[in-house]
Amino acid sequence: MIAVFATAARRREAVDLAGFLGPDAVVPDGSVRPALRALWPRLGAAVFLDGAEAAVRFVAPLLRDPAVDPGVVCVDGGFVVALLGRADALARRITEYVDAVPVVTASSAGSALDELVELLDASVDGDLAGCGAALLAGEQVVLRDRLGFPLPALPENVTADGAESAWTVFVTDRVTRSGPRDRTVRLVPRSLVVGIGARADVSTGAVTDALSRLESDRGLDLRAVRAFATLDRKTAERGITEALEDWGFWHDSTTTPLLSYPGEELAVIPVPNPADLAIGIPSVAEAAALRGAVEMSSGGRVEIAAEKVKTETVTIAAARMLPRGRLALVGLGTGDPADFTPRAEAELRRASVVVGDDVCVARVRHLLRPGTRVVADGAVSAAEAGAAVAYVSEGQGPTVSGIVAADVVRAPGVTR
Repeated sequence: MIAVFATAARRREAVDLAGFLGPDAVVPDGSVRPALRALWPRLGAAVFLDGAEAAVRFVAPLLRDPAVDPGVVCVDGGFVVALLGRADALARRITEYVDAVPVVTASSAGSALDELVELLDASVDGDLAGCGAALLAGEQVVLRDRLGFPLPALPENVTADGAESAWTVFVTDRVTRSGPRDRTVRLVPRSLVVGIGARADVSTGAVTDALSRLESDRGLDLRAVRAFATLDRKTAERGITEALEDWGFWHDSTTTPLLSYPGEELAVIPVPNPADLAIGIPSVAEAAALRGAVEMSSGGRVEIAAEKVKTETVTIAAARMLPRGRLALVGLGTGDPADFTPRAEAELRRASVVVGDDVCVARVRHLLRPGTRVVADGAVSAAEAGAAVAYVSEGQGPTVSGIVAADVVRAPGVTR
């Protein structure tokens, strides 16, 4: 729901603006403060036909969590200001109706990069704030999504190719050294599972050294490790457990699991470098990495990211969990804005493609990022091609069947 708040003198203006914004927009009756307090938990955005100072004084006592608080826009003095939250798209939409200049604050513009970090659960190298400021200023930012993650719509000045001097954001689990370092940002998602094979009574130092070789010899960033995996009988090896504890300390991770599998399960997994091991199976490190990646990705596609590195007492390999497209089935409930859930709003902001009929799309347009592509059909094919898609319909949402090449999530609306 969008609520447009105005004094009595500007109520006619508020009604006209609400009509432009569509059926999800309302103009509350009565004084602004009590109406805002009553509607706040249900709002997707609040628009004030007033200055920024007045808007801040109204909303400040109600703010709780940036992740769930409504976006706030104020319209006054020839400007439309995206004041708080993810309100830049709504501010730009309002300027389609009123003769005013959109003002997108640094925090709301830079949030596109911050949200990528959160979405990918990524570690960050480089000046993310500086890159966000450049994005706000309209500078070209080159995004190289080398792993093919389904990303949301991004500002128009984010491109796939550009000049060498441009800010460049790499989404990668590999060490990247190209480009001017002070204008390069690396987002490192946790996309790897590392398999470990070792002799009995292996030392901690030997395992630690082998892990470091994934970076020095194979070019992988160890912050990208989502899990470790090994043969079930090796989980009690002190050298392995201590090395992984050390890794967790240096990488600020206490929740990275050590997965284990019986030999007969690893023996049937095809690997690039089988060997005649004394324990009677052709692989531990490569097989455990692949098996662990399948488990961590819930059966998704995986590949070998680094073939085995072998030392005298340890063998290390890494498998990569490959991203898939995403299809969110979004329901609008009864059509009452109160029946449109926060989960549905989050999926719409995450999507780069929104599919639905004109009526449904009109109800959610204020939530869409600039650059989001809107189409009437083709949700499944777009998701299977690797895009982040939101498919919108009335009620609890649409249904699909037979989709195997993309992840499907549901964000049902409330039906009373």
